[in-house]
Amino acid sequence: MELDDLKLAWQALDRRLEKQEALNWQIFRQGQSDRLRRGLRPLMIGQLAQMAVGVVLALWGIRFWSTHLSIWPAMASGIALQVFGTLAIIFTARVMGMVRAIDYAAPVLDIQRRVARLRTWRTKVEAPVFAVLGSVIWIPVLLMLGQYGMDARGTTSWTWSPGVVAWLLSSAAISLALVALGYFLVRRLGRTKWLEDSHAGRSVVRTEAMLEEIARFERE
Repeated sequence: MELDDLKLAWQALDRRLEKQEALNWQIFRQGQSDRLRRGLRPLMIGQLAQMAVGVVLALWGIRFWSTHLSIWPAMASGIALQVFGTLAIIFTARVMGMVRAIDYAAPVLDIQRRVARLRTWRTKVEAPVFAVLGSVIWIPVLLMLGQYGMDARGTTSWTWSPGVVAWLLSSAAISLALVALGYFLVRRLGRTKWLEDSHAGRSVVRTEAMLEEIARFERE
């Protein structure tokens, strides 16, 4: 075989190897894309459940305050529950929108940035808001249940004695203080990363690990 023929054969072999490598890489990325999509599926299912709960709470609040327009404490309690449920719906829609916006065929760095924004939203916005509101929402719910009892007895008047007002305020303050204390203890124990991961969700943590694995494979 002449030298020129040998060069042509090597070039043809190189091209076939490059095509094979490109094909293998494409198959690898497709498999990883499917893994990433499946990894975030539990998060989407959880968000659907959270949205359903938000809808139920919002509708309960609307139905309650709309039938107690003449009793302002009951109306305020129903509105508070409606707001809480509506926020749950809005926050859930935000998370689902962020997940759907992820292009799994995009470069790894772009996917990592989108997942990082998802983590930031869940840990820096959603978690603190619901930690605060969730710690006190039981108070209007308790007042609503009390109103149901008064409705059954045919009573419409509320007695706002100093003791009742003090109980409401102290209950709210204690609930918020417990949330603050819990966060303080977590920081003191060096478990801040654990807390952030729990707020972000296992699906997000697993997705981050898979993306790091893909990025490491690309670098190698």
